[in-house]
Amino acid sequence: MGRGISLSPFLGEKTAFWPSNSTILRGGWHSPVDLGARIPPQSAIKRARREMERRPYCPRPLDIAWIGGAVLATVPWVWARLSGWHGSPPLEALLSGLCIVGAAFLISWAAEVAQIDVSQSLAIALIALIAVLPEYAVDIYFAWAAGKDPKYIHYPVANMTGANRLLVGFGWPLVVFVSWWALGRREREVRLGKKRAIEAVFLGLATLYSFLLPIKGRIALFDSLILILLFCFYARTLARLPVEEPDLVGPPAVVALLGAGLRRMAVGAMFLYSGFSILLSAEPFAEALLKVAEGLGIERFIMVQWIAPLASESPELVVACYFAVRGKTSEGLGTLVSSKVNQWTLLIGSLPVVYSLSMGDFSALPLDARQREEVLLTAAQSAFAFAVLLSLSISLIEAFALFLLFSTQLLLPSIHARYIYSVIYLVLLAGYLVFRAKEVKGLVNAFRETVGEGG
Repeated sequence: MGRGISLSPFLGEKTAFWPSNSTILRGGWHSPVDLGARIPPQSAIKRARREMERRPYCPRPLDIAWIGGAVLATVPWVWARLSGWHGSPPLEALLSGLCIVGAAFLISWAAEVAQIDVSQSLAIALIALIAVLPEYAVDIYFAWAAGKDPKYIHYPVANMTGANRLLVGFGWPLVVFVSWWALGRREREVRLGKKRAIEAVFLGLATLYSFLLPIKGRIALFDSLILILLFCFYARTLARLPVEEPDLVGPPAVVALLGAGLRRMAVGAMFLYSGFSILLSAEPFAEALLKVAEGLGIERFIMVQWIAPLASESPELVVACYFAVRGKTSEGLGTLVSSKVNQWTLLIGSLPVVYSLSMGDFSALPLDARQREEVLLTAAQSAFAFAVLLSLSISLIEAFALFLLFSTQLLLPSIHARYIYSVIYLVLLAGYLVFRAKEVKGLVNAFRETVGEGG
């Protein structure tokens, strides 16, 4: 039989092999991709994918190894913290950062599996809060520390803006690029499901409100009320949608194969251990980062803004890319879009609350000139992200634009650059609203239809 092309990105572990000189699709382990082979028609790919999805999931050693690796990543720091061991700041930053990464993987997998055993409304209300714990832990620590010591006042906003911009400017494009590569460079856009109109609309509302923050020069408890209410309405809207069976792949699918009792015990243990590990890691990781920045002569604001979010965001990015490689591009990108809404509502809203609790008084989190610029730039990027989602899809060109603007701005961290990039984002937003006005109406209609399905 002649050489063929692997369909593994579409069909998973037990992949299909498409011969270049035949029209027979047979099951078997795939061979290396031959770029010169004839690409099968899309109908054949879809038929093969449906056939494979009907087969029972068989755990792979790699999936089990992922779970073991995530647990092992947390062990050194948990042991060090409980034993009272202290090391150099770089080593403490490394070990506590690895602990956060490992715990973030475990808690994200547990959140996926938990959807099997709880109602949809409870899943949305509770799991959404638990799943974002790794991303919020460091930021909440900085907000608490700022209430006790004014020298920390810059860091909550630094971490928040960095996490948001990293997610949109790097995470979203990464999933689109991985999807394009995994699907044989045939698909030039990632389409989101109609229900993602909910995320797009709430992202637009939160972004519109966020432009008030740099104008006021503070994030007050009233802002917390508005943003947290937005998140609650968002969660309630999702909770009213028809229940869907979770489509689990990889490590979550391994846990889901356990019996009901063992599965619930495993999920509970993953939640408890992950939360415990994160609580042990957040403060030492944050403090070690500041000491490392001081030792290397790096601006602390920059270290907190970019390095800390990398640790908390990386597991979510890996999971999203894993979905994309498996051909589940809508789920992969949809996860990051939903995460953006969570961060742009719940994360910002929680900062003044934690700051006030630490102060022991009703206080607003002040924004200095640098923080105003960062919040404005983040809001402008979010506005462009909303414009991109008007069509409920992201093309390769749009992904490249998001990444290019994000990466080049990192190289130009001046005051003028932040304002210039903010203007560029807003000009692009205006262009979308003018030249793609029909998509605005389409998004509103999709939102109404999706909400209507929830009753």
